[in-house]
Amino acid sequence: MRDESLLRWQWRGYGRNHQHPRNLLLHIVAVPMFMAGTVLCAYGILRLRLPAVALGLVCMGMSLALQGRGHRLEANAPEPFAGPADIAGRIFAEQWVTFPRYVLSGQWWRALTGECGTRVTSGDCAETSQR
Repeated sequence: MRDESLLRWQWRGYGRNHQHPRNLLLHIVAVPMFMAGTVLCAYGILRLRLPAVALGLVCMGMSLALQGRGHRLEANAPEPFAGPADIAGRIFAEQWVTFPRYVLSGQWWRALTGECGTRVTSGDCAETSQR
């Protein structure tokens, strides 16, 4: 159990788990794919359109598979999930809040170009930007 909010916890360690250039590039493609899939799935549910729901779920699944492949490249593995609620919460928080924040704050670009340093094991660009 975390002593801090999910978003604060996720942001604090985000840069440490997102350093490898290929992982960063996979995320910049896969996260918007997940978002589009989520919107498509919600649309399909609201309009009772089963093909839209199915396509949305496929997009979300492909996105998570790409991100999982990217995370295997990282020196620092993500913390294991604590259960089904943790899985859902962490995934949706990362896709809709933490990764967009990472990109919009400039941290993604700094990590991609190596401005954050290489192979950070404690502390990261994301932590530095909180100060």
